Amino acid sequence: MIHSKFARRSTSALGVAAVLALTLSACGGNVANSGASEDGTEFPSGPVTLTIGQDPGGSTDLIGRAIAENASEALGAPMPVVNKPGANGALATQEVANATPDGQTLILLNASLIAITPLAVSEDEAVTLDDLDVISGISQDDYVLVANAESEYETVEDIVAAGKAFNFATTGVGTGSQLAQALLFKQAGVEGTDVPFDGGSPAMTAILGNQVDFATIQLGEAMPQIEAGTLRPIVTFSDERNQYLPDVPTALEAGYDVPVSQYRAIAAPKGTPEPALKKLREAVSAAFESEEYKTFNEENLFTPHEIDGEQVTEEWTANAAKYKELVEKYDIDLGGE
Repeated sequence: MIHSKFARRSTSALGVAAVLALTLSACGGNVANSGASEDGTEFPSGPVTLTIGQDPGGSTDLIGRAIAENASEALGAPMPVVNKPGANGALATQEVANATPDGQTLILLNASLIAITPLAVSEDEAVTLDDLDVISGISQDDYVLVANAESEYETVEDIVAAGKAFNFATTGVGTGSQLAQALLFKQAGVEGTDVPFDGGSPAMTAILGNQVDFATIQLGEAMPQIEAGTLRPIVTFSDERNQYLPDVPTALEAGYDVPVSQYRAIAAPKGTPEPALKKLREAVSAAFESEEYKTFNEENLFTPHEIDGEQVTEEWTANAAKYKELVEKYDIDLGGE
């Protein structure tokens, strides 16, 4: 919350001058622009807003709030979180990319928006990293293919052997959930109909209610139901077995080329002054080192992937090329046209 000070009116010119002097001092002497100076030396000049392009309560929202809470002290300013869901985060990302590049407005990015969504939308709708300065990578969140625990299917081999078509829930068009599930079924020769939902929660509700045969959702969202015995994990889609599901094979182990995970990063508008970026990197690094944040990761089953902005750009660009190659190879239409 932004707090403002209000000075009492004074009948004396001296009192007014004193109030003005205090106001100028609080603003760094820059009345025309309350944001950071062009060279970033006055950063932060107030609250630094972290925008999240997904609904409250999901994995992306939770990790964004944890970062903001644990980075604000090192930054020396509050970090309020604002949710602006829509188009898999594209609307929020474009808004932040067009904001003043002063470091006061940030975006929490999902890699799927950059590496997968462009495969499902027109070139004009696609979001790239070109208009952003990536501050830091944050985490890796793996997808898991699940069935209702009452289902007869326990392995991918069981699904293939059934020799019939299935309905599968995903967390939306242009997401890693959709890509992973579509690639697996295509490579396994399984007929499947993609039923996209707006996030992991409704997709999980559908599989629990037997409205679909399978669902691919993020592990952090699925794990409570897996532990409760109502969902059965079949495979994960990471390069290696997930540390929180060590007994569940990866799709790669099962013989399918489906290396799809959700990665996240924090970014600022392109052209943000280097001094501001430096302070932001230091604040995010301080959050990573806090015991509260480490505990948060463990409790929510997130795997830290805390790399610098240059590495984020390299990894996400390489993943985008890999996914494009696989989609073309297996003739997959993520847009559903």
